[in-house]
Parts: sequence; C-alpha cells; structure tokens
Amino acid sequence: MSTSPSPEANAGTARERRYPHLRQDFAASLVVFLVALPLCVGVAVASGVPAELGLVTGIVGGVLTGLMRGSSLQVSGPAAGLTVLVFEAVQEFGLPALGVVVLVSGVLQTLMGALRLGRYFRAISLSVVEGMLAGIGLVLIAGQTYSVIGAEAPDSGIGKLTGLPAALVGAARDDRALISLGIGAGTIAVLVLWRWMPRPMRSVPGPLAAVGLAALVALLPGVDVATVEVQGLLDAVQPPPLGEFGNLGTLALLGTIVAFTLIASAESLFSAAAVDRMHDGPRTAYDRELVAQGAGNAVCGALGALPMTAVIVRSAANVRSGARTKASRVLHGVWLLLFAALLPDVLACIPIPALAGVLVHAGAKLVPVGALAALWRENRGEAVILVVTATAIVAVSMFEGVLIGVALSVVKTAWETSHVRLEVVDKGAGPVQAYLSGNATFLRLPKILDNLEALPQDRPVELDISGLHHLDHACRSALENWRERHTGTGTPPVRVTTGAGEDLVKSGV
Repeated sequence: MSTSPSPEANAGTARERRYPHLRQDFAASLVVFLVALPLCVGVAVASGVPAELGLVTGIVGGVLTGLMRGSSLQVSGPAAGLTVLVFEAVQEFGLPALGVVVLVSGVLQTLMGALRLGRYFRAISLSVVEGMLAGIGLVLIAGQTYSVIGAEAPDSGIGKLTGLPAALVGAARDDRALISLGIGAGTIAVLVLWRWMPRPMRSVPGPLAAVGLAALVALLPGVDVATVEVQGLLDAVQPPPLGEFGNLGTLALLGTIVAFTLIASAESLFSAAAVDRMHDGPRTAYDRELVAQGAGNAVCGALGALPMTAVIVRSAANVRSGARTKASRVLHGVWLLLFAALLPDVLACIPIPALAGVLVHAGAKLVPVGALAALWRENRGEAVILVVTATAIVAVSMFEGVLIGVALSVVKTAWETSHVRLEVVDKGAGPVQAYLSGNATFLRLPKILDNLEALPQDRPVELDISGLHHLDHACRSALENWRERHTGTGTPPVRVTTGAGEDLVKSGV
C-alpha cells in the first residue's frame, strides 16, 4: 500500500528544488561571518573611526553588494588594503569628509562600470598591483606594531619604520606595554599556528579564535589593556553634512577620491580574478562587479562608513567552505547586522592589541617575499617595478607611489617593445648589405645611428628595412639624414628599400 508524502516532506522537497544549495550556502555564510567580524572591527579601529562603522561596511557589502550581479562568490567589506589611505584621509580632512570621499568614489565606480571600463583594470601591470599591496602591507605592519605595544604611531610611513626600534625598546621598560605586546604577539602566534591545529579546532576561523582567546586573557585579574570603545550602531552612523560637499573643489580631496576609486576598483577586480581560479562556477562579469562595488560604496559613503572592496581572505573562506551561490555572502551580511544590533557590547571586550595583531598578520601576507624572489630570477625589470612602487608608497604616499609604479611600467614596456636589430652582411666585394628589423623608435635612435655610422664609408650600402614593424618620424628623419651624409663621401647613393623594393623617401615609410 503506497502512502502519499506528508505536507512537511512536500514543503521540504519544494524548498530544495527552489534553493538547491541552501545548506551549503548557509554553512559557508557562518564561516565567512566569523572571519569577517574581527576583520571589520580591526580595520575600523586601525583606520581611526568607530568600530561600528566597520560592521556597517561589512553589512552593506554583504546584503547590498552581495545581492547584485557580478562575481557570485567573492565577499566585500572593509579591507586592510585601504586602511592606510582611510587613516590618512581621516587625519587630513576629518571623519565627516570621509563619507563624501567614499560616496563620490562609489558614484565614479558605478559610472566606470556602466561605461564598461571594468575590463581595462586587468591591463594594469601585476607588478604595480603587487608593489601597491606590498607597500600597504609594510605601512600596515609598522603602524599596527605601535598599536600592539599601546604607543602612538608617527604620521609618515618612513617615520613608522624608523621609529619602531626605539618604540620597542621603550615598551620593554613599561609593564603595561609588555602586557599589551604579549597579547598582540600571542594573537599573531595563534594566527600563524592555527593551520596546524587539530581538525575539530580548525572549524573555528583563525582570526575569531585568536581574538576570542585574547579577549579571555584580557578578562584575567591584573591584565590592564585597552579595549574597543563602543558607541552603538545608530550613534556611529553619521551621514556627511551637506557642507562637506563644498570641499569637492579642493585639489587634495579630489586626489584622495581618485586614489580611493582606482585602488578600490583594482583591488576588487584583481580579487575577482583570483576567486575565479578557486571555483568552477560562473565567471566574474567585471563591469557588473564594478557597478556593484560602486553601489555599495555609494551607500557606505551616505552612511558615513568605511569604503569597501572585495576581500580575498573572506572570499577564499567562502569558496573553501563550500558556498555555491551569492546567498552565502548575503547571509553573512545578515549575521553581521544581527550581531551589531543585538550584541554590540561584546565589542567592548575585544583588546586593541589583538586587533592590531590580526592586521599585522594581514599586512605580512600582503608582502610577496617568495614571489619577489621568483620574479627577480625571471624578470628583474618587473621585480624593480614592484620594489620601487612599494618603496614610493612607504616614502611618499599611496597615490603617488601607484602613479610612480604605473609610469615605470609604461616606460619599461615602451623600452622593451622598441627592440631593433641591425644585421650586416659584407661579402668583401660589392655593396654592404644591412638589414634593420624590429621597432625603430626614438628610444633606440642612438643605437641605430651608432650602428649605421659604423658602416664602411668607402663602400656602397644597401639598407633593407622590410623587417621593421614600426618606424616613427624621428627615426625616419634620422635615416634620411644619415643617407645624405653617407652619400656625400663620394660613394654611390645609399639604397634604402622597403619590403616592396621601394625607396625610403618615395614610399613614405
């Protein structure tokens, strides 16, 4: 005798047909939430803004950007890579102006995506991007080390690095600083060693475990350490006053907006490319992803929160936890919202040195030491670009450092694409045959003229330029002048031909 399925079974079957991956996405969302929580708070504190604003950005990145089309599995939120830039902007323009910067940057990102410019970010030299991240990582490590020992960090990147030894020596003489250093160092140790813990323990994300253990230590008697200041979610959200938009005409603010826009866009789209290599699902639509990032940043700016980018740490955790659709990243935003609304006082238990330790660890992962060694063996020019970009960011600023890296990359590419070769065939009798091939540009003009002027002056010369892919105006003029000078010595006129056998002047090459 057959029995019909119960209503509950029918409902379950219908739900599974409509949301076939709900179980995997739900589990992944919890993991991403636990990874994102300490990072959102840590980035906010390191940026010099209320901790709740980091959660606001994580919520918007999960719920709003997560719902939009673009990349289905990468997760957005406040990023360690923008911490240095945000901190400098807050120090220079004030917290109310940060909302204006983020809002306008989001609008620009949306426009770039609508104009289908997202794909062009893939044309940025990888060495420049890695140099940018390395520079950010070095400044982040140096700056957050001061927070680990409870000291005030200098303003400049160079000052942060050069002042570290004295700061650490001073901390060794201060009991409170030593306690703070112990908590920060312990946090870093847990993060580094967590991958070797037993599998049941590793079900808890490393950042959450490290911060949670630090919070327990901070509760012990006699442990005096700074903790996160809590304002409340609604009190922390402060939309930018209309008067702040009047500063958009200042060059400094516009430069900061451009820096935010380009760096956040590049980081998000490069993260998308990396995430695509981790799974077999739908590929990223770069222009749509840029629109999604722009919409999220526009909302974050309107709320006075931190800027967002796609974050590779959270995105990798999402993929590795078995996420199949965008539902996982949306749900992670919902969990952040529930935490911020229901358990805000928990933030007050988190020690500042522990958050600083999390960011020191994150900054260290941005410095590609192993990749730099391999790059030096393969292509020293690219390795130099990486090092110069990182150094310029530390020594000058983020925006100028990236511009220097891009300029070096363009110069290197122009130099490499202007390779030219002169092959001379001299049979001892008759004309000297010379074959010029490659790309003859003004960059290689001195080399070309040196080689041509070294040809015998008392012999006829036949110059074949059919192998040239490009001949710019400067080189063409120089070849004509050289031919006139060489012909003036009493030898037969130099014959310069193209592939069709035409004369240089007649062909107009």
